[in-house]
Amino acid sequence: MSTEFTPLPQINTLVTSVRAAYNTGRTRSREWRLEQLNALLRFLKERQSEVYHALEKDLGRSRFVSLTAEIMGTEMEIVHAKKSLARWMKPTKVSTPIIHFPAKSFIVKEPVGVVLVIAPWNYPLQLCLGPMVGALAAGNAVVLKPSEVASATSELLARYLPEYLDSECLRVVEGAVEETTELLKQKFDHIFYTGSGTVGRIVMKAAAEHLTPVTLELGGKSPCLVARDANLEVTAKRIVWGKFFNCGQTCIAPDYVLVEGPLYDQFLECLQETVRKFWSPDIRRHKEYGRLISERHFDRIMGLLDGGGDIILGGEGNRSERFLEPTILTNVPGEAQVMEDEIFGPVLPVLPVESMDAAIEWVNARPKPLALYLFSESEALQEKVLERTSSGGAVLNHCLLHNLVPELPFGGVGQSGIGSYHGKSGFDTFTHQKSVMKKSLRFDHPLLYPNYAKRLGGVAQKLLNFWRNVRSSG
Repeated sequence: MSTEFTPLPQINTLVTSVRAAYNTGRTRSREWRLEQLNALLRFLKERQSEVYHALEKDLGRSRFVSLTAEIMGTEMEIVHAKKSLARWMKPTKVSTPIIHFPAKSFIVKEPVGVVLVIAPWNYPLQLCLGPMVGALAAGNAVVLKPSEVASATSELLARYLPEYLDSECLRVVEGAVEETTELLKQKFDHIFYTGSGTVGRIVMKAAAEHLTPVTLELGGKSPCLVARDANLEVTAKRIVWGKFFNCGQTCIAPDYVLVEGPLYDQFLECLQETVRKFWSPDIRRHKEYGRLISERHFDRIMGLLDGGGDIILGGEGNRSERFLEPTILTNVPGEAQVMEDEIFGPVLPVLPVESMDAAIEWVNARPKPLALYLFSESEALQEKVLERTSSGGAVLNHCLLHNLVPELPFGGVGQSGIGSYHGKSGFDTFTHQKSVMKKSLRFDHPLLYPNYAKRLGGVAQKLLNFWRNVRSSG
């Protein structure tokens, strides 16, 4: 872990300098915003080998997995923002009631100011740069706090980002709890946090001291529902891929599976066979299966296996290598800790249910998840599940993929998060929509000024009655 943390006494000065740079107004132009987005693209291209090395060191990632998990998705976001920026920035005209004639009304899109982005360790590049795309496209200055747990990636971003971006309007703070706590004492115009609900509450409490709005991208236990009409072979492949990608360390990974009873045994066999096919003959030596972020995280997940049901596949690991096999659990007690905590690792509980109605009841009895996945060809069932459950996002017949659609807002609901980003949603998150009315000085109607009763008499009430009649007839 890096020892080159940002000194605590410098944090206030750093944030103050970023605000001074923002106050010059240079971030507001479309040209500046495009320059920053292009700089991010150059960073990803020119420092790609360093990115690969850092992610391999932090998470045991292969180059292909890092390319697909972090780099490609981020570049898609940047390119989409570049192409859409002029349209997003354009003022929006709205209708003006006739009583204000002559007048025009419109909404001006202006940056909120200085943004703090606090990123997690599981996708330590993409979850730093992804929110920054929206913030920079919206014309803001940014203070970035990468995760110290992914220390190699944090060092990489702190070293190179200031070489590419406007170094006065983008600053990187390295550190752990103390440095983050000090950052949260400062005045920001928006705070974007990705991580656990426990820390999310701390962030929200600190933000309240300055009445700072927040976006909280949290997590939760994202369920998979497998209906009796699902293609089991395809379903098993897609769930195994979604669950064990990045060694299960994905906020929208399937956290548990609810399977209609008649399919249960057959589905378990499909899951096990799929795992064996994906990483044969020796998963421990397979280059495309990652590692847990730390020994501490390894210990936490191994603790979840105690009393968590029967292990029918996996369960073995090596603490010093941060390696844990893909693990499938059955006969899992509903009150087990593995069914309470977000797993965030390669452990998949699989539970039978009598029906999809029972599965819906199960999901609704728990906090709203960040994502929900349903495997079924029945459009009626798809509509029912979408209508009767609430989740941050949902995918029908696959996992994770909604995260790669720039125009789909990504975010949670309830305990799984507040607010959203990606595409225009990210631009809007970091934009203040300022309402503006424009009137001419050439026409100044006397009815607006005192003495009202003398000038208007009963006209105002007659106009109101007329408007009510028009409204009721329409």
